[in-house]
Amino acid sequence: MNFTSITSGIELVSALKEYDSSYLEELDFKHKFLQLLENPRCYFRDHLPGHITGSAWIIDKSKQFTLLTHHAKLNKWLQTGGHADGDKDILRVALREAEEESGVRNFKLLQTGIFDIDIHPIPERKDFPLHFHYDVRFLLQASMEEPLVISEESHDVAWKKIDEIGELTNQNNSMLRMAEKTKLL
Repeated sequence: MNFTSITSGIELVSALKEYDSSYLEELDFKHKFLQLLENPRCYFRDHLPGHITGSAWIIDKSKQFTLLTHHAKLNKWLQTGGHADGDKDILRVALREAEEESGVRNFKLLQTGIFDIDIHPIPERKDFPLHFHYDVRFLLQASMEEPLVISEESHDVAWKKIDEIGELTNQNNSMLRMAEKTKLL
């Protein structure tokens, strides 16, 4: 995929300042994101206690399904996404991760700005301490007809009914919030 054809070169500080949400937790997250972004190393995974990540909430044309990955290390269903690794174009990060983690190559960006933001803990592993992902999510659309590829980072990749997100994610507030937003589209 040629990411330059659909990335906006989004400048994250400006995008966050413009971002508004009716969800109170996101307003709190916004303030914390802006504080984190004062450190130029925040785009690198070794920046602790947290760093920027980019994700894609991918829906089908009917807006009834979302494409999720069953994350191998976290052992749960999540949207595609990952570390910025120094890339400040977070939309490009989200698109790259969406393709790598799903095998899907054709995405339609459904809105130019941020779809959702979240700050969540990542458990300690033998090689890395507990830390936080400051996750910026973008809304994409893809065809359910495209072949899916399970990456080494996942146990599975599948289209899941948006109405079943609560059951699938043990009522994960972040996932429920994106499902609710999708129903309002």
